[in-house]
Amino acid sequence: QVQLAESGGGLVQAGGSLRLSCSVSGRTFSAYAMGWFRQAPGKEREFVAAISRSGDSTRYADSVPFTASRDNNKNTAYLEMNNLKVEDTALYTCAAKSTPFSTVVYDAPQDYNYWGQGTRVTVSS
Repeated sequence: QVQLAESGGGLVQAGGSLRLSCSVSGRTFSAYAMGWFRQAPGKEREFVAAISRSGDSTRYADSVPFTASRDNNKNTAYLEMNNLKVEDTALYTCAAKSTPFSTVVYDAPQDYNYWGQGTRVTVSS
């Protein structure tokens, strides 16, 4: 059983930065491609960023000034969020997908096998 735990969310002023972490336990972390999604109040969940198993490939939602990374030695994925805006306020969730492909990224929620509980990010004006 794979377990994901996000951390790093909180309250930040517009223009500020946060770094989210997603700690993965239960299986070999490097076997999973990782994704970040968010859901704002009253809106549907949307794709934010994804990173391949190797970390060599990434994909981002349009106009998102964020950076996804991972440390396979620490079993942790990260989402660095800079220049945050009020509209970035949401519950941010990480997800893991078991895949044999080391450089492929996935941006559809249905691709992912495991999900965390999420960490809330609130950006004030």
